[in-house]
Amino acid sequence: MQEYRRPTDQTHKIKLPSVINQAMWDRTAASIEEEVEFEIFTHFVSDGAEMNIRIHNKSGKKLDELTGKVFGNRTRGRYIIPDKAKDAIYFEAELKKHGLKKKSEDMVIIPPIFVTNARWSQPITHRLDILTLTADVIGANDGTEGWIEIYENDPQDAHELVTKFSIIVEGNRVESQWMFDYIGDTNDIPTAEESELGYIPPKYFFKVIVRRKIAQSDLLEFKDWIEIELKEEDDSPIANKKYILHLPDGNDKNGTLNANGYAREDDLPPGKVVIEFPEMPAVEIADVF
Repeated sequence: MQEYRRPTDQTHKIKLPSVINQAMWDRTAASIEEEVEFEIFTHFVSDGAEMNIRIHNKSGKKLDELTGKVFGNRTRGRYIIPDKAKDAIYFEAELKKHGLKKKSEDMVIIPPIFVTNARWSQPITHRLDILTLTADVIGANDGTEGWIEIYENDPQDAHELVTKFSIIVEGNRVESQWMFDYIGDTNDIPTAEESELGYIPPKYFFKVIVRRKIAQSDLLEFKDWIEIELKEEDDSPIANKKYILHLPDGNDKNGTLNANGYAREDDLPPGKVVIEFPEMPAVEIADVF
């Protein structure tokens, strides 16, 4: 800290020295083709000042030269590690007009990571199914942390994030379990008649992310079920009656109630289902559970 001693009854001009305070990577290690960020902090440097950033191998050989601008005494940028990076790299930040330089710490270059073959344990799911999500990971040490993000698919790419949780690499793979349940009311899913795009069933995919490398799974299809009970006013069952299910995808499914006036239909497209009893035209719909 510099001390200034001047009379207090006079106006004085004081020139504050510019400084590059820090030059730093956003991590200590990265692999080839990985995108990293760098940040440079300054003191008493005006907005818009040009910052030169020279990136070098640990041996000192220059890899690239970038330029940036100072705003709010900070310069930020992104850099994709080239395949000519060796062992470790660093960068040198320079404000030419101020005659200032600052060198970053080394960032170690590690073997590239590959994340592949993200997959569900089954292609179709039902409510409360416990699914296993796996992917293969090459180049990451055991204990490396990653993430799984599960999305509800949207044909127009407005995918909705359902959940996100951490995973750990073990033995060149990641694995986790997730219990599926549909969030929301399936009656809100537009039927084939209600939608201009036709019936769009809920489908899901997940992403595995390890050190910014991403693998995406195929789509998982959700199938629903209903139970049907047909009773007299006195609660006695109406047995062995034929029914027709008018499904949300525009198809129909025929069936027959059992001796207790009951039926269950599985693996149905989720959404609104209208139940018709052709032998009982006065009855338009039965209870659906």
